[in-house]
Amino acid sequence: MSLKKMINLRHTLAFRLTIWYTGVFTVIAFLTISLFYFFATNVIQRQTDGDLLNQMRKFSSLIAAEGVNAGQRVAIIESQAGGVKKVFFRFLHSSGQVFSSSNMDYWQDIDINYGTMRRLIHGGVPVFETIILPERDHEIRVLYGVIGPGVILQVGQSMEEYGRIISIFKRIFIGAVTFLIVLAALVGWFMARHALSGVEAVTKTAQMISRDALDMRVPVKPRGDEIDALANTFNEMLGRIEKLVTGMKEMSDSIAHDLRTPVTRIRGIAEITLTTETGQAEYETMTASIIEECDRLLDIISTMLVISRFEAGVGDLKKEETDLAGIVKNACELFRPIAEDKKLSIDYRAAEFLDYTGDAGMLQRLISNLLDNAIKYTPSGGDVTIVLEKQNDNVMVLTVGDTGAGIAETELVHIFERFYRGDESRSTEGTGLGLSLARAIARAHGGDITVKSEPGKGSIFTVTL
Repeated sequence: MSLKKMINLRHTLAFRLTIWYTGVFTVIAFLTISLFYFFATNVIQRQTDGDLLNQMRKFSSLIAAEGVNAGQRVAIIESQAGGVKKVFFRFLHSSGQVFSSSNMDYWQDIDINYGTMRRLIHGGVPVFETIILPERDHEIRVLYGVIGPGVILQVGQSMEEYGRIISIFKRIFIGAVTFLIVLAALVGWFMARHALSGVEAVTKTAQMISRDALDMRVPVKPRGDEIDALANTFNEMLGRIEKLVTGMKEMSDSIAHDLRTPVTRIRGIAEITLTTETGQAEYETMTASIIEECDRLLDIISTMLVISRFEAGVGDLKKEETDLAGIVKNACELFRPIAEDKKLSIDYRAAEFLDYTGDAGMLQRLISNLLDNAIKYTPSGGDVTIVLEKQNDNVMVLTVGDTGAGIAETELVHIFERFYRGDESRSTEGTGLGLSLARAIARAHGGDITVKSEPGKGSIFTVTL
């Protein structure tokens, strides 16, 4: 691994998680083993103190039964049997003067602690002390106790064997802790990398998306954990972004196409008028044509702005109490002459009054767009049916049906897209924004619009508000 990669590795989340995991594991292991070490040494000391107390009680009983001389003989025998380097005995007067002892050649550096003796005499209970000699690498546990009238026993026991056990334990402890730290680091690194693998996948996908690969998605594993939830959310966001970008591209292409026609017409009209010898009447005709094309452009731009604002959730709806049945009825009356000119019948069914809170102007545009399409694509002698009903306190349902040409199944998924015009509609006037506007208005009122259609039999648009 190069130096640069190692430096970069230090700044990764996986590295920091590994350090934290290893540190916490090390502290816990150290505290656990230290606690075990404390209890082990404590048990050893209690066992040693118990042995010394048993020795004191035995000498106390012996002296009480047979006298001090018997105690002295037994002390020598006990010292020789246990080993002169492992245990020693001293018999003292209350003044601290030694009057008998076992072989003290090995223990001659151990003096009488007169402070301990005073504590023994005043307290009346045995007193323990631990002695560490500079030239020896082990401790010596010493007990002072009264074993008879005016007789004090000083008995000491070497902790050398226990010291070896503790020394071995320390070496095992250091080795075990070192091994566990290394193991914890490896396990921590593996766990951190495994836990963050999903985040790494999200990062790689984001990097590829930055290179215009909008169709890329983060692979999701069936674990159902937080990383998978993040991946699902990220994929949903990518889907919306891809749809938005695709829509923007399509809209840009459609705008370029739809705006090019009126602009070309305006330019053509002006060019023809200017290059031919015309009078006042021709200039007036040109001006009227240009105004008409400009109005068409303004209508397209205005409609696009309304759709964009509603889809972005920033549309300015002027909601007020209104008679929805009256709005639908008025729209039917407005389009009835056009329908009669095409010999179409309009069948309107609704209650006399239906109270609804919404933007009356936008609702009029929605209904007008649907009626205009129904009349436009229904041949002579056909029927247009409008039904408005209230399903419950919160939902209004408007259906606009016709017996027209219908819509092909392949086109149904596109008819609400901006500037989309099916094969049947390409020969008629229009911008391809009417149904997009109708859906935007319906969704802005908390509803939606759907369509069912069969080619040759007609279509039914259902609006829920």
